[in-house]
Amino acid sequence: MPSTASGSAPAAASGEPRREAAALTGSAKLYRSAGDDITFSFDAHLAAKNNDDPLKATGTFEWSHYADGDGAWAKAEVDCLVTGGKVAVVSGVVTDSDLPGAKGTRVGITVHDTGGRDRLGYSWASTGNPVETKDLPKCVGSAPFEKVKKGTGDFTVVPWNPKF
Repeated sequence: MPSTASGSAPAAASGEPRREAAALTGSAKLYRSAGDDITFSFDAHLAAKNNDDPLKATGTFEWSHYADGDGAWAKAEVDCLVTGGKVAVVSGVVTDSDLPGAKGTRVGITVHDTGGRDRLGYSWASTGNPVETKDLPKCVGSAPFEKVKKGTGDFTVVPWNPKF
């Protein structure tokens, strides 16, 4: 079902607009006082028909980190998306990267969409890089401790409303 970043979708049979079950979209640069160029972007979605299974989320996310001409980038295929309010946790398996050893590893990222200066955290925060994160379960990230560089963030989180 096609959808937009705001979560709207074609009208349901009842005439009311349907929305996807959850989403995380947008991009931003992280703030680093040393001037590192760090960018994250997301296009992750959980279709309304899959509301009861966040492991059926689809999409991609990618990031890059460069400092003084050195660094790497990676792209991951989404394998889980859980959102609550304005916080999203997305995980995925790296499908493409110039970081040796990164392909095939699972990573997780947490985003807090504050509506102002968003925040972000990543599963490799305590290991140093995504390659050193071993056996990460789906939908695991770290607290969103990083600040997005002022004026660069446009993350949008569509909150999940599971039926328990």
